Amino acid sequence: MKHPVYEDMLSDSRKMITNEKIDAYNEAAISILNSSSRNSKAKVKVFSVSKLIAQETIMQSSDGLHLPESSRETSAMILMNVYCNKILKPIDGSCCQPQPPLTLIQKLAFCFFALSIIGYLILTFIYRNNHRKNKPCTDMESGEEKKPVTNTSPVSALETLLHSFFKLGLIMAYFYLCDRANLFMKENKFYTHSSFFIPIIYILVLGVFYTENAKETKMLNREQTDEWKGWMQLVILIYHISGASTFLPVYMHVRVLVAAYLFQTGYGHFSYFWIKGDFGLYRVCQVLFRLNFLVVVLCIVMDRPYQFYYFVPLVTVWFMIIYATLAVWPQIVQKKANGNSFWHFGLLLKLISLLTCIYFLANSQGVFEKIFSLWPLSTCFELNGNVYEWWFRWKLDRYVVFHGMMFAFIYLALQKRQVLLEGKGDPLFSNKISNVLLFISVVCFLTYSIWASSCKNKTECNELHPSVSVVQILAFILIRNIPGYARSVYSSFFAWFGRISLELFICQYHIWLAADTKGILVLIPGNPMLNIIVSTFIFVCVAHEISQITNDLAQMVVPKDNATLLRRLLCISGFFSGLLFLAAIQDQSRH
Repeated sequence: MKHPVYEDMLSDSRKMITNEKIDAYNEAAISILNSSSRNSKAKVKVFSVSKLIAQETIMQSSDGLHLPESSRETSAMILMNVYCNKILKPIDGSCCQPQPPLTLIQKLAFCFFALSIIGYLILTFIYRNNHRKNKPCTDMESGEEKKPVTNTSPVSALETLLHSFFKLGLIMAYFYLCDRANLFMKENKFYTHSSFFIPIIYILVLGVFYTENAKETKMLNREQTDEWKGWMQLVILIYHISGASTFLPVYMHVRVLVAAYLFQTGYGHFSYFWIKGDFGLYRVCQVLFRLNFLVVVLCIVMDRPYQFYYFVPLVTVWFMIIYATLAVWPQIVQKKANGNSFWHFGLLLKLISLLTCIYFLANSQGVFEKIFSLWPLSTCFELNGNVYEWWFRWKLDRYVVFHGMMFAFIYLALQKRQVLLEGKGDPLFSNKISNVLLFISVVCFLTYSIWASSCKNKTECNELHPSVSVVQILAFILIRNIPGYARSVYSSFFAWFGRISLELFICQYHIWLAADTKGILVLIPGNPMLNIIVSTFIFVCVAHEISQITNDLAQMVVPKDNATLLRRLLCISGFFSGLLFLAAIQDQSRH
């Protein structure tokens, strides 16, 4: 396509060249090219954007006819973006990339959600009509109202199920539009200290403002752990959207936050199995469902591998490791080990065996990769055709779950022997011991921060992180729990976010960040502050709604009856086998 000229600068010999004639020539050329390609599948594509670029830059031309160098460079860059980004897939949130074609599994998911939405609307319509017909009527003889006898429990269960999938279908449509349909713009992340630290100050002020009295004053009670998850998740979100991973001190401290989540995984699940002694199938399926439901749906709808949402595979595998360690014979629980040192010694042997296995796998990358490259594990843990990313993520926090289990064991043993003072307002130990431990904790906390801030590179820091991250985690726990007044209060603001922390972590991938976390979603172009407010509000609301949907479905999909549960597990196994078969067919068609 011929670009326009700057008529005022043309020499006398070129005055006959006008933009009006150039437009006519371009139209004639396009018409001829398209008419000659009628028998082909697609018409000739014209790089028309070069004309728009020329209109903006032709005034910088030296003679009014030839374009300046900047114009040619811009046109070449756009042309390369259009045709090369699909192959190169650059790490850039704003790069032009074509909308990926729908896979067979995505089409089936669309049909399922569409049928769920239609079914829910039909059921709601029928229910309302029946409700109108079954209104209470008055008995003419007694003058009393008669209420119709109806059995609504089956309808209510079906309605709840369809209502959950109705909401989930609308939410998944929003996910797809945000991060797959090229409907909304994306922008890149540019880290500045103010973009990270100012929001941190804001949330800390809000967290302190919403301080309330705790219902329990035990160490690491439920309200406190929810608060802990909440403020950590908010810091991680700010870390991701501000691109703070480029600043090494922040990166190292956020690595401790991720390790603290895994520490809570070890602490929480060990405490449950040790106290309750419940190793039943129902408990395992409930935990696995709540952890994986959203990620599995997103893998289907967004066509992403399971390992892409790395944290969920991480906590899932560690939960299974904790379960296997404690459930394998002999099952040692608090009730059995009460007052018997032999059983405590047996549990310690189990934990030492676990630590030995972790150490062996951490120093045997080949063995680790062979294990997780076996089918069907490879379908879950491969990313870009190999399991190296999974190896890296697992190795980075390999000891912290064990640390959480050991801490739970020691804490529960001390609590059983009434060594700890957990009354309201009481320090955790005697005043002298509490003051010494508090001083040591503060020194350790600050020492770790100084070390993390002085690291030279990520590789060096990551090598030491698995062994030393527990220092700051334990220091924080003691600082938070030794003073009685600190243990007696919690932030309801942070606790609210803590209860949906998993959903927040997963949802950010597509509806807050964008381009698979490489960029930032832009719902309102030209106004960054308003855009971040609106997108954040929608993001948090969606995460909260998905948490409610997951809880509702967990109660319905995972029954307490073992026979029914086994039948459903067989159905689920068949469902995923079908998905794997369809995925294999899809891969063959692509190649």
